[in-house]
Amino acid sequence: DSSWTAYFKENEVLLQIDKDVRRLCPDLCFFQRKTDYPCAEIMNQEVGFESLRKRIVSTSLKVESQSHSRLTGRLEFQSNKSKCPTIDDNEYEVLANGSEAHWQVVERILFVFSQLNSGQSYVQGMNEIIGPIYYTFATDPNLEWREHAEADTFYCFTNLMIHLRENFMKVYDKSEFGILGRMKKFSMLLRELDKEVHEHFEQENLKPEFYAFRWLTLLLSQEFHLPDVLRIWDSLFVDHEKYLDFLLYICCAMVILQRDQLLNGSQAQNIKLLQYYPPDTDVHKILQKAVQLQRIHKA
Repeated sequence: DSSWTAYFKENEVLLQIDKDVRRLCPDLCFFQRKTDYPCAEIMNQEVGFESLRKRIVSTSLKVESQSHSRLTGRLEFQSNKSKCPTIDDNEYEVLANGSEAHWQVVERILFVFSQLNSGQSYVQGMNEIIGPIYYTFATDPNLEWREHAEADTFYCFTNLMIHLRENFMKVYDKSEFGILGRMKKFSMLLRELDKEVHEHFEQENLKPEFYAFRWLTLLLSQEFHLPDVLRIWDSLFVDHEKYLDFLLYICCAMVILQRDQLLNGSQAQNIKLLQYYPPDTDVHKILQKAVQLQRIHKA
């Protein structure tokens, strides 16, 4: 039956989303905490809507952990950010009926997004893009804004994905706007801004795919602690027309600020440094360097 086939395919996507969102931003416990604004329609037992929690618990489907992954590098390893000590593998059992954790709200947003965008669907890494957006709305000092965090996050995430969709779809990889095209632009820009470092990378066969793939795909959301990610995104989105161009300058700034270590390091040491970029680096210095590089390059 086609309806059952569709249902089980939806479950595969849902289980992958569930796996990815349970440990959003592991350096914070925020996403494991209870939201003050659970979805009333789902929490109301009389309405009869099935929650995603029940749907996941009731299914016996198994999904390959990397079946939808396009990201290489550090996502294949344990994060170097400190893990919240309160997280365990049984979050569902912790929450009482009528309660939802913040990560479950994010899970619902991503699942609805995947159903409304069947041509793109959900790909691992989207959870890292939506996390900072939801956190911003859900922690707003204005309680009314906080109450509508789910709807606002869905709207902003959907609009952002219009510009990022090529990063998550293989069909666009080799296009000018695909991820391979963007890594090529990054490499060319680095060559113009610091020829010595670029030539050193060439000699070591240190390709952008080894580190910049994740930087560009996830807008640096995995390289720094969440408050620093938000500071970087403030600078990125201030020019909504050219923020992906400024991202290239930020990435070049990150490399150039580590140039002494990179020029004296082996390939293995340099890959490790770039894949595990020092998360406590002062992002203001990175942004200042990026602005400086942009002015020099366009002068």
